[in-house]
Amino acid sequence: MPESVVTLLDGSEVTIRVLRKEDAGLEREFIRNLSPESRWMRFLGQISEPGDALIRKLTELDYRRDMAFIALPRQGGVERAIGVSRYSLAPDGQSCECAVTVADAWQGKGLGTVLMRDLIDVARRRGIRSMFSIDANENERMRELARDLGFKRERDPGDATRVIHRLML
Repeated sequence: MPESVVTLLDGSEVTIRVLRKEDAGLEREFIRNLSPESRWMRFLGQISEPGDALIRKLTELDYRRDMAFIALPRQGGVERAIGVSRYSLAPDGQSCECAVTVADAWQGKGLGTVLMRDLIDVARRRGIRSMFSIDANENERMRELARDLGFKRERDPGDATRVIHRLML
């Protein structure tokens, strides 16, 4: 997929492209710079320092089963990640688990929506039938984003502190 430039709600221009193995440093810094709350919401637990194994898992993708997009601001001379969306095909081969994270300073500008729409488009083209995310019950931003994108919300039967957002593709 080629990279694209999108204009966010505040007029900022952002480049969206497929995340690559070479982006390991950008991914590590992105996670480091998230607020503790944003890290907790993304990983459903507290992580202080993203280890090498996690970074490899997040950046060394099998593109037949996985997809990830990275968002980079167009202004400023230093390349840095400000958002990432990803999915991984479930063992059933029919559904995929997804996640999206946006840097704290970039939240509320429509970036999460752009990243998720790109992800949904790829999943549909690949014939995946449904997409789901497992989120903290109190993750209001994800609740709003999921609703706006057409996901249905259900309680996680295995954990009362979590919900599952599901979208039929």
